[in-house]
Amino acid sequence: MPAHPLRALREDVAAVKRRDPAARSTAEILLAYSGMHAVWAYRVAHRWWLSPGLKLPARLLSQFARARTGVEIHPGARIGRRLVIDHGMSVVIGETAVIGNDVLIYHGVTLGGKERRGDAKRHPTVGDDVVIGAGAKLIGDISIGAHSVVGANAVVTKDFPEHSVLTGVPAENRARRG
Repeated sequence: MPAHPLRALREDVAAVKRRDPAARSTAEILLAYSGMHAVWAYRVAHRWWLSPGLKLPARLLSQFARARTGVEIHPGARIGRRLVIDHGMSVVIGETAVIGNDVLIYHGVTLGGKERRGDAKRHPTVGDDVVIGAGAKLIGDISIGAHSVVGANAVVTKDFPEHSVLTGVPAENRARRG
């Protein structure tokens, strides 16, 4: 069940403070963090998307947020709590993407579809507590297990289990050390 909007806002601010050492104050996060603005707009657009007759306004809001933040989140995506999009620019999250709780996404990340299949699931599912590095591309109806790390510029096109460390093109699971 989603958190109350004010509680969710507090959770988001706390998540940014926890994940971004450059975050100096609550005011700075509220006013200047475009990744957070994109997530907050997504939440409104997602509610509209689920309401009959509001799909067009939902898409318009998502496109307005994209123009303002550089982050495109389709209102049909399903996103858990405390998502942090650090630096934000050029992040794309597709319509059937599913993102768990406590996920950190850096700039230039794509959670994209691989083929046109109407309303079928065609975008990635990302588990809880996953970090996705700058420029990574996760393509297709794939699953990334919880507590995984996707390295910068990795291209992921197949499923990986929990606690994976994914690097390369195409991405392979590298053993964790320590």
